[in-house]
Amino acid sequence: MVYVRAHARAVHVLLAIVSCYLLKFALLSFLIFLSHAELQAKEDNTSNGELRFHVKESYNDDYDTNSLKPEGILIKKASIGGWKWTSLLLANQGLATLAFFGVGVNLVLFLTRVLEQGNASAANNVSKWTGTVYLCSLIGAFLSDSYWGRYLTCTIFQLIFVLGLVLLSVTSGVFLITPDGCGDGKLPCMPASPTGVAIFYLSIYMIAFGYGGHQPTIATFGADQFDEANPKQKNSKAAFFCYFYFALNVGSLFSNTILVYYEDSGKWTLGFLVSTGSAIVALLLFLVGTKKYRYVKPSGNPLPRLAQVFVAAARKWDIVPAKEGDLYELEGSESAIKGTRKILHSNEFVYLDKAATITESDLSSPKNPWRLCTVSQVEEAKCVLKMIPVWLCTIIYSVVFTQMASLFVEQGNVMNSMIGQFHLPAASMSAFDICSVLICTGIYRQFLVPLAGRLSGNPKGLTQLQRMGIGLIIGMSAMLAAGATEVARLRHVVPGEKSSALSIFWQVPQYMLVGASEVFMYVGQLEFFNEQAPDGIKSFGSSLCMASMSLGNYVSSMLVNMVTRITTQGDKPGWIPEDLNTGHMERFYFLIAALTAFDFVIYLFCAKWYKINNLESEEDNEGVDKEDQEEQVLVRV
Repeated sequence: MVYVRAHARAVHVLLAIVSCYLLKFALLSFLIFLSHAELQAKEDNTSNGELRFHVKESYNDDYDTNSLKPEGILIKKASIGGWKWTSLLLANQGLATLAFFGVGVNLVLFLTRVLEQGNASAANNVSKWTGTVYLCSLIGAFLSDSYWGRYLTCTIFQLIFVLGLVLLSVTSGVFLITPDGCGDGKLPCMPASPTGVAIFYLSIYMIAFGYGGHQPTIATFGADQFDEANPKQKNSKAAFFCYFYFALNVGSLFSNTILVYYEDSGKWTLGFLVSTGSAIVALLLFLVGTKKYRYVKPSGNPLPRLAQVFVAAARKWDIVPAKEGDLYELEGSESAIKGTRKILHSNEFVYLDKAATITESDLSSPKNPWRLCTVSQVEEAKCVLKMIPVWLCTIIYSVVFTQMASLFVEQGNVMNSMIGQFHLPAASMSAFDICSVLICTGIYRQFLVPLAGRLSGNPKGLTQLQRMGIGLIIGMSAMLAAGATEVARLRHVVPGEKSSALSIFWQVPQYMLVGASEVFMYVGQLEFFNEQAPDGIKSFGSSLCMASMSLGNYVSSMLVNMVTRITTQGDKPGWIPEDLNTGHMERFYFLIAALTAFDFVIYLFCAKWYKINNLESEEDNEGVDKEDQEEQVLVRV
């Protein structure tokens, strides 16, 4: 009876915490809406209710050049997009993340406790599943940029995501969780039938496919809601990525605390049902703004366009590239890439200019895009090539980030994790990372941006490349802190035991530093790749951030295998043995810190070499000089 009352009190407390989280999330959305209501009103007044017309016979009547509405009607510029409707996308992101991590954060325990898989097999299956999520981000980005557009891609992949969660909830309740409450680490489950296991794997891979395709597209779609031709909305677009990452971490905080508790206690189906409900609400909120979003027309498959540039340049390998003014380009403001603006010529990768150099054979024969490309088409290929070195430099940072889900947890498992009579799971320490992200996001937006803006003269405070560099430095500091914690842990090892007397809260600095680095690195990445990707491949730019995380996981695994193979020679225990007290995990942390420092030096050269893209705006066509070279997306109806 005492146990029942205590359990009831615990449930009431948890329900109260859940209510607080939901209230905080609703308050977050409301505050974002209020904080930008005045800005939106000023933007509305600035537009003065004017309509901008741009007629092009080459486009359907239902679409304009960049911003389109399904009904094909004239729309007041200030009546679409902006913070009012972007707040729905932020809420969608938070709830979708809650749903995803409600499954992913404890998946390895579900495989070992419910499906009775071994630790190695379960870890391998989770790695494959996680890799599928990141792979699907590239698929979603491709479909979004090429054929479906951002809105339709988000809708379809969210439907797949919801169906996967529904199927998982039904499968766990009907086929897998038998008897009720099993899988809590104490009560074993009945062996699952082959049918139940097959449906389970189908459901979790539907979840991976749906969430992976949704993520890069929703980020780009949110950025589309701001008109960069309006300076105030341009600044709002930069703020959007901070709030986007903030919403992501609010959702994951709920999953890593409340849902983890229920699932760990055997209430797996309840946890999956909560995730399903969260995903359904996220989809409904997304659909609410259908008639008020700004839409960008897909630009067709970019792969043939990019291939044409390289083939045309290779065919003209023996000619000298023409000067800038003599390169081939369409007359007027229309670009050869439908639905995009022209990209002005740059001086990088001059060899590719051969593809836009007009020869006598080009003049005497019908136009062949595999022999002659426009400047915009050539510059699109250059943009991709320019982003690759910067993107490669972010992979080592993802190695740092990956340690939170692996070595940080293993380190915490052999530390003193008792708070009185309560045992704190080592995986729960990631809540400090999430809290750090939430706190640092507010500090960055409210204090650092204004301060850096006054010092540098840049209204954004710091450029995206500067922020990514700072993220690398803080990430390196996190590895140094983790190494120092391991050194202290080894000094407090309890003789004859695998644990240490050192408190697990010594890990707080390393988690907090990783969280702070995320605000600079991942938010900077999202903004950088979205802005620098050409109009025709915006979602691809956003997907590069997730691809970096994917490769970071693989590189981290490769490093662990290499270090283990080298350091275990001669019957030595190695740096990361089964008994961590006999190893030197701090050396592995310091190795990652050294690699990050080396990566930072290379990054400095890449960042200094990188030149921002110069895209043609409407003002350029009217002969107005424009100092800012960054992308200008115009709403033309």
